[in-house]
Amino acid sequence: MEDERFDVVVIGCGPAGQHAATRSARAGKLVALVDEREVVGGQCLHVGTIPSKTLRTAILHAAGYYERAIFGEDHRGQGATHGELMERLRSVVGREVDVIHEQLEHAGVCVVHGRGRLMGPRRIEVRRNDGGFRFLVADKIVIAVGSRSVALEKIPFDGYHILNTDQILRLPFLPRSLVVVGGGVVGLEYACMFSLLDIEVHLVTRYAELLPFADRDIMRELLAHMERNGVRLHPERTVVSTRVAQGKQVTTELSDGTVLDSQMLFYAGQRFGATQGLGLELAGLQPNERGLISVDDCYRTVVPHIYAVGDVIGFPSLAATAIDQGRKAANHLVGLDDVPIHPLFPFGLYTIPDISMVGPTEQQLQRDGVEYAVGVGRYRDSAKGQILGDATGLVKLIFEPENRKLLAVHIFGVDATELIHIGQAVMRLGGDIDYFVDTVFNYPTLAEVYKLAAVDGLHKLGVMEPGAPLKGLPGK
Repeated sequence: MEDERFDVVVIGCGPAGQHAATRSARAGKLVALVDEREVVGGQCLHVGTIPSKTLRTAILHAAGYYERAIFGEDHRGQGATHGELMERLRSVVGREVDVIHEQLEHAGVCVVHGRGRLMGPRRIEVRRNDGGFRFLVADKIVIAVGSRSVALEKIPFDGYHILNTDQILRLPFLPRSLVVVGGGVVGLEYACMFSLLDIEVHLVTRYAELLPFADRDIMRELLAHMERNGVRLHPERTVVSTRVAQGKQVTTELSDGTVLDSQMLFYAGQRFGATQGLGLELAGLQPNERGLISVDDCYRTVVPHIYAVGDVIGFPSLAATAIDQGRKAANHLVGLDDVPIHPLFPFGLYTIPDISMVGPTEQQLQRDGVEYAVGVGRYRDSAKGQILGDATGLVKLIFEPENRKLLAVHIFGVDATELIHIGQAVMRLGGDIDYFVDTVFNYPTLAEVYKLAAVDGLHKLGVMEPGAPLKGLPGK
């Protein structure tokens, strides 16, 4: 069979692969995009970010979560059946697939359906789903295959009662009780979601401190909120054994001897790079023990014409950064100048409520010996917070006491993942907290909580007005 020649072949069609392919094509390159699914979109669209956030939003509305603070904690929404939730996922994913197809077609990208495998430094074998083969040769290759769940001997995944992160969004039924194993971002997000549906949720984690990269004050607020919503936490415990009893009940034994009986278990543990069977060794590449590929600042591997982007290169493993990685890798391989991704990118955690952050935590600054000050504004002290009924939300500003330059923003509450971008913009432009006091925000909005936090920070410094000098303060 004759090889098909391309300037660029991208393997994997998540956000990173999609943007690498479209950017390369728009630069005039002949591009093929290889994806094993019959419909494009990668893990992000089919088992990750998009469907999980769709499910979260549907659950929030079905459970009447936003209305509880307005009409009382006993208020419940109309609810939703398993079929209604799954139909909402199919609807959103289907529309997004159409959008991606249109973008790829408009850019002139050739989509090749099948599983790609490197057969050498420039040759790719594509095993089509009908059993046939295609062989592609490329001047440049971009690996964007994402990540995968791992198999564990003590957790017998069956896709029905015991599910992993690749299976949870094909939820076969709504359980009455659920054990979530793993206290990372994914485990916390799903524990929050399912608890709103009046499902009994147990969260098991080996760690005493959850999400150590997050602000400690905010994590205390989140965990207290989760417990109020019925999530039962089991910290510093591991799973000893799991089995499905009588074909309908999952029995899980923990390291402290606790036995949990539930209708379903969800393992939300660490994911590995999806590089198994990719033939990396035939191209001169070797992934690490987690299946991840090392790259330089331009996303080149040790083989200079092969690039890797997205979850397959590890941290930060965000869809937002994957998009920019794909675009920047494409710019480099077509010879266009670009700059590295700016380090001030935000993290968004879709717990309930949201958490979002940009910049270091207090703990990181203390470790680095950096002097700092803090200002905190509470949603409940703003008119919009009262309207929304969010009594737990907060905005925390961390800044330099000498010049009041903004160092970090940490937010917990409704729309935190949207609100964070105000702080990100001020930080990127080198601004100080005086900006928030001097600037007029729409009223009533949650953006005003930035002003409350900034005023709190100024008062803690003994300064009543923005721009006021610090001389005369204690220690000055």
